[in-house]
Amino acid sequence: MNKPGRRGLPRIIDATRYSMRGLRAAWTHEEGFRTECILMLFLTPAAAWLARDAVEFILLVGSCLLVMLAEILNSAIESVVDRVSLDQHPLSGQAKDLGSAAVFVCMMLVVLTWGALIGSRLLS
Repeated sequence: MNKPGRRGLPRIIDATRYSMRGLRAAWTHEEGFRTECILMLFLTPAAAWLARDAVEFILLVGSCLLVMLAEILNSAIESVVDRVSLDQHPLSGQAKDLGSAAVFVCMMLVVLTWGALIGSRLLS
């Protein structure tokens, strides 16, 4: 992707362009990613209201961003597996299942983070 020898600002511009293309592909082709983006529209203001300081806000929003990150990586894994072969193979299934498990683990982090913060507010 990056042209050999590109450095500094031109390389950063190229990398940004590729990243935006990836985000656009995730939005266009991945319903889970779209759902997570829409949830962020509601969860970010909720985090701003719930958090007592910047660290709590970053924990709340950051846990949600990790789900989005895992979703993008899971989609990348699925794309590569499908590019190699659409044939059923145990390793292909395992790769896709592991990607899905990463998304699930990140979702559990969201539940724990939000639950702990909300729980501490209710108990205090």
